[in-house]
Amino acid sequence: MALEVSVALCTRNGARYLPEQIRSICEQTPLPREIVLSDDGSTDDTLAVVRDTLAQCGMADRIVLRVFSNSPPLGVTRNFEQAVRACSHDLIALCDQDDVWHPGRLARMVAQFEARPDLLLLHTDARLVDGDLKPLGSTLFHALEVRPAELEAIASGEAFGVLQRRNLVTGATTMFRKTLLDAALPFAPEWVHDEWLAAVAAATGRMDVLPEPTIDYRQHGNNQIGARRLTLSEKVAKAFVERGDKHVARLRRAEALLKRLEQLGERVRAGCLDAQRDKVAHQRFRAGLPAARPLRLLPILLEAARGRYARFGRGKQAIVQDVFERG
Repeated sequence: MALEVSVALCTRNGARYLPEQIRSICEQTPLPREIVLSDDGSTDDTLAVVRDTLAQCGMADRIVLRVFSNSPPLGVTRNFEQAVRACSHDLIALCDQDDVWHPGRLARMVAQFEARPDLLLLHTDARLVDGDLKPLGSTLFHALEVRPAELEAIASGEAFGVLQRRNLVTGATTMFRKTLLDAALPFAPEWVHDEWLAAVAAATGRMDVLPEPTIDYRQHGNNQIGARRLTLSEKVAKAFVERGDKHVARLRRAEALLKRLEQLGERVRAGCLDAQRDKVAHQRFRAGLPAARPLRLLPILLEAARGRYARFGRGKQAIVQDVFERG
C-alpha cells in the first residue's frame, strides 16, 4: 500500500510568502493528504491566504486543511511539536512558510521510504534564494561546509556519530515516519525540533540524506540561517568571543538526549547509548574549563589526546576555540 503524507506547516505572519509555498505543495505528485497548519499568533492574513491559495489551486476538497491557532505563541519548537502531534498519515513532511518545494520532491522522498522499511528520517540539500526567489548561487550544504565524508557516513548507517559532532539536518528539507514520534515525543525543550528528531531517528533506526536540493530555501531579513560561509577572519573572531553559557547549554542538550535514550532502552541502536555518555562527558569537560586561559591548556591537550575533540566536535577548530575564548 502506498504511503500517505501529512504536511506539518508552521506559520507566523507569513502572508507575504505563503502563496508560493502552498502552490508548490499543490503541484506535488503524490499530493499530501493533509496540511496541519499550526499558527503562532499571526496578526496578518496568514490563514486566509492559505485557504484562498488552496481554493485557487483547486485543492480545497483534495487536501484536508487542519488549523491550530496559538495565543499566546508557543515558539518555533513547540509550534512544530503541536503540528506533528496532529498529523494523521504515514509520513510527515516539515514545512516552513517561506520556502518553495521543487517539482517531484514528494515523489522522490516517498519512494525512498517505500523502498526502505527501516528508514525513519530523510533530509536533503536546499538551494539558497533571496526574498524574491532569485538563486544566490549556493546551496545549504555548501554554506554549512558539509563534507563528502559526512554524507558517506550517513548513507552507511553512521548518522548518529555525524550528528554528535554537529547537526546537518534542516527541518524544511525533512520528512520522517510518523512512528518516529513514539520515541521523539515530547520534544526536549533544550533542543530545536529538527535537530531533536534527527538525533532520535539516528539513535533508534536509520536516517539518510539526499544530497540534491529539493526546496528553495529563502534567505531574507527574518531567516538568515546558512546564507553564506563564514570567512576566515570571522572564524578567527569566533575563537575569541566570551565563553558565556553556550557550553553549559550544550551540556544540557547532551544530557537531555542521554536521558531519552536511557528511557528508550532496547530500542536504541547498539553503541549509541555509550557514545552519548561519552558525549556528555566531553561537554561536561568543556563547560567546566577554568576562566583563566593558562589553566586550560594542559586539560585541553589531555582531552584532545583522548580523541574526544575529533569525535564530538570540530577537532582542531574546537581546541583553538577552547584555548582562546575569553572566560
